[in-house]
Formats: sequence, structure tokens, C-alpha cells
Amino acid sequence: MLHAVDFRPARGTISPVPAQPQLKVELANDPSLIEQAQRLRWRVFVGEMGARLRTPLAGVDRDLFDPYCEHLVVRDVVHDQVVGTYRILAPQAAARLGAFYSDSEFDLVRLKHLRSRLVEVGRSCIHPDYRGNPAVISLLWSGLAAYMRERRHDYLIGCASLGLADGGYSAAAVYAGLAHHLAPLEYRVYPRHRLPLERLGTQAPASPPPLVKGYLRAGAWVCGEPAWDRDFQTADLFMLLPMARLAPRYARHFLERAQ
Repeated sequence: MLHAVDFRPARGTISPVPAQPQLKVELANDPSLIEQAQRLRWRVFVGEMGARLRTPLAGVDRDLFDPYCEHLVVRDVVHDQVVGTYRILAPQAAARLGAFYSDSEFDLVRLKHLRSRLVEVGRSCIHPDYRGNPAVISLLWSGLAAYMRERRHDYLIGCASLGLADGGYSAAAVYAGLAHHLAPLEYRVYPRHRLPLERLGTQAPASPPPLVKGYLRAGAWVCGEPAWDRDFQTADLFMLLPMARLAPRYARHFLERAQ
């Protein structure tokens, strides 16, 4: 049986979004929900991926960006548990903070004229027990679509990570296969600590991870070479999705669900 649930942001500005059984997507306005999301992030990034995070509270992934961000969560309402999350940094909040998270990994000088129109998303993760349920990622994207539409933002940016467990060879192969998804030159960014692609040689083609595929299918560009994130031990691609480029089938699927 399918249930319709409300997408209720902190200020009550986003329309209802239908969901799968037992799942609800919302912008968290309860500190306990935000902490659940941060604990989920710790479990995934530190516990599973071995990230080295500097945080004041063990077991909680919390950094200087979190107080400025809105936290989109998918919650299992039966078990009262956050099972998926994205954090959202609006342009006004980034201006108060003085930076996007992506500024720490990339030189964004060519996007200077767009900064007041950029929404940054990051720290995306899903509870391991729910990764087989496509409804979780679908609800997260529906929530993002609703947020972008109703706040009238024009561009979505974010870092999509590639694993480095094999020393970076597969990450280099994935990037090599994305040549036809590169942004026009005027939107290119430059990694502050680039992955040394020239040392990794040419490998057999590698398939991008699901998050990268999702961005590309939606119409996003890859804005240049990957950055080497030494804390997370990942190669990060800077993705830019102009909402005007949102693929029509994605617009129908996500924006209609957000009505």
C-alpha cells in the first residue's frame, strides 16, 4: 500500500511529496533529526569508507558548514530512523559563511558571477540496510527538485566521489570516459589537489558510480579534472546542473512528484 506523506521544510514553503510505504522526506527542523543524519554520515563515511574526519563529537559527522546548511532527510517513520540524507547550502548562507564546501577542493573563479544563484549539495549517504530500495534516492532527488523549484534557484552544484581503493586507476578510467559530459570552458573549475591522472595510465573503461550517473542523466556537466580529497580518500568530480538543462524525463519524474 502506498502512502502520501508531507514534505515539510522548516519554514513550510515546499509542497507535499508522495513517498513509498514507511518512508518520508523532509527538511529536518528538529535538532535530533539533524543529529541522526550526522550520525548516519559518520557511520557511512568513517565506519565504511575510513574517512579521517575532525569533529568535536565522536560518532557525529559535524563540521563548520553544518550550522549554515539545511538537512534533507528520508526517514523510516515506523522505526523513527533517518535512512538517507543530503545537506543543502543555499547561496545566501554560503555568502554569510564566506565559502561553499567546494571552495576547499576547487578554484571556482570562473563561477564567480553565478555564486548568488548556486545551491550546493553534499554529504549524500544512505543507510546500508536501505540501499536496495530505490525509493530512498528517488525521494532525496524529489526533495531537491522541490527545494530548487520553490526557492527559485537556478544552479545545483556538488562533489561526486569516486573511490580510490585501487590506487585511483578506476577513478582515472571513469573520468576518461566522461569527456562528452564536460562543461563548456566558461564553467570549468580547477582542483586544488588534483588526482595525478598522468601517473595512472589508460585503463579499461569503468562505469561511473550511481550518484555520478544520476547527475549525468539529469543533465549535469562535469566541470573539470577530479580533486583528491585526502580526508575521505576519494577523487571528487565537481558537478554543475543548470536547472534549465534538467532532462525532460527527470523534470517530469521529480518535479511532478514535488507538486
